[in-house]
Amino acid sequence: MDLVKSHLMYAVREEVEVLKEQIKELIEKNSQLEQENSLLKTLASPEQLAQFQAQLQTSSPPAATQTPGAAQPPAQPVSQSSGSTT
Repeated sequence: MDLVKSHLMYAVREEVEVLKEQIKELIEKNSQLEQENSLLKTLASPEQLAQFQAQLQTSSPPAATQTPGAAQPPAQPVSQSSGSTT
Protein backbone atom coordinates (compact mmCIF):
# COMPACT_ATOMS: atom_id res chain seq x y z
CA MET A 1 0.00 0.00 0.00
CA ASP A 2 2.87 2.37 0.79
CA LEU A 3 4.35 1.66 -2.63
CA VAL A 4 1.09 2.71 -4.33
CA LYS A 5 0.89 5.84 -2.19
CA SER A 6 4.50 6.69 -2.94
CA HIS A 7 3.98 6.18 -6.67
CA LEU A 8 0.85 8.35 -6.67
CA MET A 9 2.60 11.11 -4.75
CA TYR A 10 5.47 11.05 -7.24
CA ALA A 11 3.03 11.26 -10.17
CA VAL A 12 1.16 14.14 -8.54
CA ARG A 13 4.41 16.04 -7.90
CA GLU A 14 5.43 15.63 -11.53
CA GLU A 15 2.04 16.85 -12.71
CA VAL A 16 2.25 19.85 -10.38
CA GLU A 17 5.64 20.76 -11.88
CA VAL A 18 4.22 20.54 -15.42
CA LEU A 19 1.26 22.71 -14.44
CA LYS A 20 3.53 25.26 -12.75
CA GLU A 21 5.57 25.53 -15.95
CA GLN A 22 2.41 25.95 -18.02
CA ILE A 23 1.19 28.67 -15.66
CA LYS A 24 4.53 30.46 -15.95
CA GLU A 25 4.39 30.32 -19.76
CA LEU A 26 0.79 31.55 -19.80
CA ILE A 27 1.62 34.45 -17.49
CA GLU A 28 4.49 35.46 -19.77
CA LYS A 29 2.29 35.18 -22.87
CA ASN A 30 -0.47 37.17 -21.17
CA SER A 31 1.99 39.91 -20.27
CA GLN A 32 3.28 40.04 -23.84
CA LEU A 33 -0.25 40.21 -25.24
CA GLU A 34 -1.20 42.97 -22.79
CA GLN A 35 1.81 45.00 -23.93
CA GLU A 36 0.90 44.43 -27.57
CA ASN A 37 -2.71 45.40 -26.87
CA SER A 38 -1.57 48.57 -25.14
CA LEU A 39 0.67 49.46 -28.07
CA LEU A 40 -2.10 48.83 -30.58
CA LYS A 41 -4.52 50.96 -28.56
CA THR A 42 -1.95 53.75 -28.44
CA LEU A 43 -1.33 53.67 -32.18
CA ALA A 44 -4.93 53.13 -33.28
CA SER A 45 -6.93 56.12 -34.44
CA PRO A 46 -9.99 57.21 -32.42
CA GLU A 47 -12.17 56.12 -35.36
CA GLN A 48 -10.69 52.62 -35.27
CA LEU A 49 -11.21 52.38 -31.52
CA ALA A 50 -14.82 53.54 -31.85
CA GLN A 51 -15.46 51.01 -34.62
CA PHE A 52 -13.90 48.24 -32.56
CA GLN A 53 -16.00 49.14 -29.51
CA ALA A 54 -19.14 49.14 -31.67
CA GLN A 55 -18.28 45.69 -33.00
CA LEU A 56 -17.74 44.38 -29.49
CA GLN A 57 -21.12 45.68 -28.35
CA THR A 58 -23.04 44.22 -31.29
CA SER A 59 -21.32 40.83 -31.50
CA SER A 60 -22.00 37.73 -29.44
CA PRO A 61 -19.19 36.39 -27.21
CA PRO A 62 -18.01 33.65 -29.65
CA ALA A 63 -17.84 36.20 -32.48
CA ALA A 64 -15.90 38.57 -30.23
CA THR A 65 -12.91 36.24 -30.53
CA GLN A 66 -12.90 36.93 -34.27
CA THR A 67 -13.20 40.70 -33.81
CA PRO A 68 -9.50 41.28 -33.01
CA GLY A 69 -8.66 39.58 -36.29
CA ALA A 70 -10.98 41.99 -38.05
CA ALA A 71 -9.28 44.91 -36.30
CA GLN A 72 -5.80 43.77 -37.33
CA PRO A 73 -5.83 44.76 -41.03
CA PRO A 74 -5.83 48.49 -40.20
CA ALA A 75 -3.18 47.76 -37.59
CA GLN A 76 -0.87 45.79 -39.90
CA PRO A 77 1.53 48.70 -40.33
CA VAL A 78 1.72 48.73 -36.54
CA SER A 79 2.61 45.02 -36.47
CA GLN A 80 5.32 45.59 -39.03
CA SER A 81 6.78 48.51 -37.11
CA SER A 82 6.57 46.62 -33.81
CA GLY A 83 8.19 43.62 -35.46
CA SER A 84 11.21 45.68 -36.36
CA THR A 85 11.53 47.01 -32.81
CA THR A 86 11.45 43.58 -31.13
